[in-house]
Amino acid sequence: MNRIPLGRVVLGAFVVLILVFLMLPVLIVVPLSFSDTRFMTFPPPAYSLRWYHAFFDNPAWIDAARVTLTASVCAALVATPLGVAAAYAIQHGTHWSMRYLRTLLMLPLMVPIIIVAVGVFFVFTQAGYVNTLGGLIVADTMLGLPYVLISVGADLRTFDRTQEMVARSLGMNRLRSFLTVTLPQIKASVISGAVFVFIQALDETVVALFISGGANQTLTRRMFVTLRDEIDPTIAAISTMLTALTLCLVMIVVVSRRSAGARA
Repeated sequence: MNRIPLGRVVLGAFVVLILVFLMLPVLIVVPLSFSDTRFMTFPPPAYSLRWYHAFFDNPAWIDAARVTLTASVCAALVATPLGVAAAYAIQHGTHWSMRYLRTLLMLPLMVPIIIVAVGVFFVFTQAGYVNTLGGLIVADTMLGLPYVLISVGADLRTFDRTQEMVARSLGMNRLRSFLTVTLPQIKASVISGAVFVFIQALDETVVALFISGGANQTLTRRMFVTLRDEIDPTIAAISTMLTALTLCLVMIVVVSRRSAGARA
């Protein structure tokens, strides 16, 4: 009988403790979202869907959710093709500027988010984009590009470019050979990048605090302002729904990766 090394047992226990610590807020928020009381008490003395009804019956919350979903979907639709094109150019480009282009596009992940938010606010103030849906989409696109770049770039580095060159030697132009040969084989990474852009835009708070407001207030910004003014259990219900949506999207990424690996 093989004995498990003590070091591996200790490492496994340490990892489990970290995961439990990270999951504790979720394990507390979910029961709170079904509480029947006006104040957040754990464990809840009674359970109901009161705060879910409060969310769906409140036009202000629904408008904020609509703005958030619209900005997130549009950001994913814009950032994904831009990120794929940038990753392809960086991977196959021979010009010296390609090295600096990658660093430039990765800056939103490298620079502290508060500094990015202040910079975006001042630029959007001059351009008249503050408190606009277009401004939110542009900001979320900028913040989401690095995720597409990382995801697609990883697949392009392992992709056999010879297949695309063969297609081009048979008469296809570069765009058609990419769409026909390369894109189907890196589809999982493209889907992953798009999903992460959507999740990032869905959960973005700091930049939204600076550039969203009025009729174009995001859900996370409204949650922050509401939590500052009063402790409303509706926030727990919204947090639970956002967490469930995020987990579903992550499962899509996992399934797409596994299916791509099985086909390979």
